Amino acid sequence: MRHAFTLIHRWIGLAIAAFLFLSGLTGAVISWDHELDDLLNAHLHEVGGSGPAIASLELARQVEARDARVRVTYVPLAAEPGESLSFSVQPRVDPATGRLYEPGYNQVFLDPATGTELGRRQWGQAWPITSETFVSFLYKLHYSLHIPEMWGIDRWGVWLLGVVAAIWAIDCFIGLYLTLPVRHPPRPDRPAGVERALQRGWWSRWKPAWRIKTSGSAYRINFDIHRAFGLWTWLLLFILAFTGFSLNLYREAFYPMMSLISKVTPGPFELRTMADKHRPIDPGVGFAEVIDLARAEGKRRSWAEPVGGVFYAQHYGIYGAMFFHPGDDHGSAGVGPARLYFDGQDGRPLGGRQPWKGTAADIFVQAQFPLHSGRILGLPGRILISVMGVVVAALSVTGVVIWNRKRRARLAVRRHVSGPVGLTPAE
Repeated sequence: MRHAFTLIHRWIGLAIAAFLFLSGLTGAVISWDHELDDLLNAHLHEVGGSGPAIASLELARQVEARDARVRVTYVPLAAEPGESLSFSVQPRVDPATGRLYEPGYNQVFLDPATGTELGRRQWGQAWPITSETFVSFLYKLHYSLHIPEMWGIDRWGVWLLGVVAAIWAIDCFIGLYLTLPVRHPPRPDRPAGVERALQRGWWSRWKPAWRIKTSGSAYRINFDIHRAFGLWTWLLLFILAFTGFSLNLYREAFYPMMSLISKVTPGPFELRTMADKHRPIDPGVGFAEVIDLARAEGKRRSWAEPVGGVFYAQHYGIYGAMFFHPGDDHGSAGVGPARLYFDGQDGRPLGGRQPWKGTAADIFVQAQFPLHSGRILGLPGRILISVMGVVVAALSVTGVVIWNRKRRARLAVRRHVSGPVGLTPAE
């Protein structure tokens, strides 16, 4: 049984090593996505002047007036002092072709006091990589590998890494099992010293697996690093693997699976089918009406935070209003702000979500991204996830080194047994 699990662990590790190495390093970096983006792109995020802000809806109107090919799909309602406003846009349908325009950008940055356009960029752009797209390139690489759309489907990379994460989660248990000491039944023909060593207490025999013997050979140190790092960080590795699976395969596997074992409150996106990519749903009501509805409902619910931003999901026909103070849109321990949803055609309410509220299953579902990103623990959690990204990359490299060393040893044994070329051992 142990030999079979060793083979499974070996071949699973080889199959997913490159994916984990890449995901580990990119994950270590994107834990600081906002800070890095601010550092690299101050020209997009910082404004020098001051003065009364122009209404965000007027700024959104100006964005659409400059380029009729796009529709504003996210409107931030207030900026932090000295910061720009970032509007998200999505392409409209080109009536000449019946397909979406390709404007080449999906974010527009404006000075809130003057309306001056500071820049545009395509978040998640694969190529060319510039200072403006570098962070989002890494972010999208982390969860989708930038695998392009094929046969009308643009989620191949997301699905692939979701499957890799699921396999990794299973392999975590196989790897843990392989570190456990082998049980040796007593044998009277063994030397007494050997027998005593083999029959030591269970912990005494497992304890060396947690250590790195720095005085050993380079291969031995590599092996100890692989085993000890895996043991010391096992729980975190499993959390990263499981949440990687749940986030990438949420609609396809995780949500249906959770619904079978517990009560999950479906949101409006779970209750609707996504429209065809080139057939977005035109809204029947505008941002202004939705903002008024959201403010009234937030007041009725006694929510302390104001409406901080409103988005329109044009492939679902759903508006979402998020409640936060400027700069706090990533609050609530990474789970995001409270939000209300409205139908895009008539503005009727479709429900809402509050951080860490709902059934046990709802809270577990909400916890997936905060756990994966480390934001559930705030700044210390983000530091920990950066360290874990390096650990995942190290485990991938050391695992391949172990396999390569053993492969070379097996080949050497075979060459020795076969003898000179063209001769059998008997000859």
